[in-house]
Amino acid sequence: MTSRPAVARLLATLLATLFAVLLVATVSAEEFSFSADSMSGAMAAGRERAVLIGNAVVVSGAMRIRADRIELSGDEFRFADCSGRVTVVDDERGLRLTTERLFYDRRDKIARLTGPSVMEDRENEVVIKGDYIENDDERKIAVVQINARILKKNISCRAEFARYDRAANTLELSGSPVVWRDGDDYRAASIFVNLDTEDIVLSGSVSGTVAAAGKDSDDDAPPADDGGSVP
Repeated sequence: MTSRPAVARLLATLLATLFAVLLVATVSAEEFSFSADSMSGAMAAGRERAVLIGNAVVVSGAMRIRADRIELSGDEFRFADCSGRVTVVDDERGLRLTTERLFYDRRDKIARLTGPSVMEDRENEVVIKGDYIENDDERKIAVVQINARILKKNISCRAEFARYDRAANTLELSGSPVVWRDGDDYRAASIFVNLDTEDIVLSGSVSGTVAAAGKDSDDDAPPADDGGSVP
């Protein structure tokens, strides 16, 4: 005779499988799948909700999200609220994100990272760090706030606010911004950086330090005045 615990486990497995089938069937806009150690939720129309706990994985289109806990909610499970060792990999766009907490809008393709976070743009070879990052994948714009750090080859940047345009590969920095390049540093009220050409445009309260070693005489001049461009 089958024991009651075995029956209970079998029923739980069957219910989880049925819920998974219903969940995948509900989301038809793009490829969508998930897995976890355990799951609970509801499928009532207009109140869809699923909580994935333990080694939770959600695949939405080309994006794969891993976390300790993922809560799916909204119409067709539009929103994913993820916490605990969150990593996001999108090989199609060359992006990798790590954070403490992620809120992702699957419809508008907007990801909000909270807590110490890192965004790696492998296509442009740029690494972005900050305590809050909002990445708009449709517009290819990332906004970084609080302890923003941006690194690429010979350039490193620091500011309280940064706007990174992935398509143009440019940065707009404000909030005590500083840019270091080849031993030189540049400071201003706001700084614009073209990460492809390494051109730097300084605006407002401009100052800087230029390393003397190995520089031509022209390079010993101070950075340009307000609005000036540093090639």
